[in-house]
Amino acid sequence: MTHRPDTDTSPAHILVVDDAPTNRYVLSTTLRRAGHRVTEAEDGTRALELLAGPGPLPEIAIVDVRLPDMTGFEVCEHIKNDPATAAVPVINISASAISADDRTQGLYRGADAYLVEPIAPGELLATVTATLRYARARRRAELLADRLRLLNQLTLALYSASDAHELARVTAEGAAAVFRCEVAAFLTTPQGGPLVAHTWLDGHDGPDRPAVAQVHSSAPWPQRREHTGVPDGPAPGPDLPCLPPGLKAAERRRTVVGRAKAERPPVVIVAAADAVTTADDEQLLTQLTQATALALEALRSYSEEHALALTLQRGFLPESLPETARADLAVRYLPASERTEIGGDFYEAINTPAGLVVAVGDVAGHSLDAAMVMGQVRHALRAYAVEGHPPEVILSRLDHLLTSVEPGATVTLCVVLIESGSDTLHIANAGHLPPLLRGPGGTTSYVHEHGPLLGLGLPHPPAHKVEAPPGSLILLVTDGLVERRHVDLQHSLDTLAAVAGETGTDPEDVCAHLLDRLRPDGSDDVALMAVRLNAARVDG
Repeated sequence: MTHRPDTDTSPAHILVVDDAPTNRYVLSTTLRRAGHRVTEAEDGTRALELLAGPGPLPEIAIVDVRLPDMTGFEVCEHIKNDPATAAVPVINISASAISADDRTQGLYRGADAYLVEPIAPGELLATVTATLRYARARRRAELLADRLRLLNQLTLALYSASDAHELARVTAEGAAAVFRCEVAAFLTTPQGGPLVAHTWLDGHDGPDRPAVAQVHSSAPWPQRREHTGVPDGPAPGPDLPCLPPGLKAAERRRTVVGRAKAERPPVVIVAAADAVTTADDEQLLTQLTQATALALEALRSYSEEHALALTLQRGFLPESLPETARADLAVRYLPASERTEIGGDFYEAINTPAGLVVAVGDVAGHSLDAAMVMGQVRHALRAYAVEGHPPEVILSRLDHLLTSVEPGATVTLCVVLIESGSDTLHIANAGHLPPLLRGPGGTTSYVHEHGPLLGLGLPHPPAHKVEAPPGSLILLVTDGLVERRHVDLQHSLDTLAAVAGETGTDPEDVCAHLLDRLRPDGSDDVALMAVRLNAARVDG
C-alpha cells in the first residue's frame, strides 16, 4: 500500500548499521523503547542490500563509521548517490573517528548528523527526532510540489476529455497518481449510461509506475443519502461493482460524491483509506471529484447543445425528394461526429416549370449560426426556383439576401437545372466543388466553370450549359466527403471520379458505394446527391 508522511513526532522505521553486536543492541533497544521500529545490519554490504530490497525504505539510517567491509562514509555516499535512497537521512556514529576532521568529512560526504560514542540515550533520541522533523517536512514539501504538478496536469486532462469514457479513465488514473493508490471512479454519461473506471495494482507495480485504468459499463451508483463534496462513509459491498481488489473491503476505502447540479447523477471517486488520512487529503479528493463533475457537466452541456442543433439542422433539410420521370435521385446526409460542431451543409431538389432543379451547398463555419443561415438559404433557394428563375438568377438573389440579412456569412452553392424537354443541363456554381458527370459509358468529367461565393456582393456569370444524354449520372457533394487533412484536394477529386466511374447506375447504390470507399473521417458534415437522368419529355 501507499506510504504517507508521518507527523514529526510519530515513530519511524530506522536502519541501524554497526558491526559490534553490543553497540547494535544498545542503539536498537534505546530506539525501540522510544517506539521506533528497527532493522539491523552488521556491515555496509548488508545495509545496502536491505535498502535495495522490497518494501518501504527506512526513514533514517544510523551508520557506524568503522565497518569491516567499507567505511560508514562510503555507505553514506552509496545511499546519497542512488536516486531511490538519496532522501534517506544518514546519521554517522563513531567511537574512534571523533576528531573535527572526521566529523567534517562525514558531513561533507553526505551525512545529515554526526554523533560521537558513547552516546547518551537522550542525545540519540533528540537527534533522531530533529532529523525526522527535517526529513518529514522536506517530504511534505516534495509531496505538495508533486501534487501541484499532477493537479495541473489532471485539470488540463479533465477538461480536454472528448467523451465520458475518456473522462472516467483520466479521473481514475489522475487520482491514482495523486494519491498513489488504487482508485475507482463512477460517473453517468450524458446519454445515461453508468461507467466505472478503476486502476489495478499488483506486485510488479512500482511507486513511480503510472496507473492504467480500465473503463467498463456499470450498475448505477446506489441511490442513498449523499452529501455532495463531503467524504462519505463506505457503502455496502454489493453497491460497488467492479472495484479493484484493494478496495473490496468497506473499511479499506474512502468515498467522495460530487455533483455539478443537484438533479444530476453523481460523480463518485473511491480511493484507498490509508491514502486519504488527513483533512488536506480529504479536501483534495473532494476537489478532484467536483472538478470531474464540472468537466462532465461541460461534456453533457455540449452533448445536449449538439443534439439540439442537429435536430434543428435536420429540420431545415427536405423531408423527401421529389418523384419525377426525368430523373432518379438519391441523397445521403451524414452529420459530423459528436466531437465536432455542426456545419451548414444542405441539399435541395424541386420540380419547376422549366425542369428539375437540384442543388448542394455549404455555409462557411461550424456552429448553430451556420445551421440557421443554411435554413434561410435553402428556403429562399426553393422559393426562387418555384418562381421560375434560372440558376444564375437564383444565385444572384441569394447573394443579395445574404449581404442584406446575414452580412459576413458566405455560402458555396451549386445549382443544376435539368431541362424537362431536352438533354441540356444549366449549371451555376458559386464557389462550390465542381459537379461530376458520368456518361452512360462510364466516362467521368468535372464541370469546373464557377463564379464567386455567395455573400460577397459580386456578380455571377451565366449558367454553363452541358448536354447529358439519358443514363448520365450527376454527382453533387460537399467537402466533408473528399477533403482530408494533408491530402491535396485535386487528388481527392480524382479519387472520387475514379470510384464513381466503377460504380453502377442506380443512385442509391452509387451513394452507398461512395460512402463505403471514401469513408468520411467525421470532421465535417457530408451531403451527397446522385441524380440519374432519364429520357427528356418531348411535347407533341
